[in-house]
Amino acid sequence: MARTIQVIQQEMFDAIAADENLTELNSSSKTAIYRLFVFVVAFSIWILETLFDTHKKEVDDIIEQKMAHRPSWYRTKAKAFQYGFDLIADTDKYNNNGFTVEQIENSKIIKYSAITQNAGQLLIKIASESAGVLAPLTIPQKAAFDAYIQEIADCGVKYIVVNHLPDILLLDLQIFRDPLVLNDEGMSIVLGTYPVQDAILEYMKELPFNGELVLAHLVDKLQLVDGVRIPNIINAQSQIIDINTNAYLPSQPITVKTVPESGYFVVPNFDNVTYVV
Repeated sequence: MARTIQVIQQEMFDAIAADENLTELNSSSKTAIYRLFVFVVAFSIWILETLFDTHKKEVDDIIEQKMAHRPSWYRTKAKAFQYGFDLIADTDKYNNNGFTVEQIENSKIIKYSAITQNAGQLLIKIASESAGVLAPLTIPQKAAFDAYIQEIADCGVKYIVVNHLPDILLLDLQIFRDPLVLNDEGMSIVLGTYPVQDAILEYMKELPFNGELVLAHLVDKLQLVDGVRIPNIINAQSQIIDINTNAYLPSQPITVKTVPESGYFVVPNFDNVTYVV
């Protein structure tokens, strides 16, 4: 964005004042020759920067109007959705005049989004947050988002909005522990915490939205836990939502890696984590 003439002038005056060879240029008169020269140069620079801004806007408009929308565009637009706000007619933009920065930010309820392609369709995976935890949109929020996507999507593009409850991750773990550090329930003797459980939850948070869960990477994470000698994943399974009944389907095994259908996982409990010496 072009700087104002005043800002440009002040930068030039500061540079003059800092140069010991220009100490005689210290008049405060508005008609001082050096001040007039500064104004002329500052005005020229401002004109040039304004032309750059105009050129950039023209190029952006051409790109927006003529370039095909890639999946990354849909991801950006999904996160730009503002709940309770209407679009400017025949555009994919909002008119936020008259609203505070806080109101605008609070309306952006899509915190996570990922776009994948499946059988000729775009899967627009989205999630919001509730108390700092990933969560699906409510029914009214989803209805508004559907209307938004229908308005901005390219004609002829087939898509499905994925707004599911999280995939459930079921882990059957055997942890060979150091009895000097962890007790038989996995609690740190010194800290009173459960570091294996904390490490699993931390790994889940580190996964990018719609990121690939790799069992070997989870083992690597557990291997770094103080008091863990050997982490052994006996079995790993996941459950996904049936979009027709909104109930979880029977669990399916995870052999090496998997990508969550909803875009993210939840670990319901640690009942199947055992600690042995």
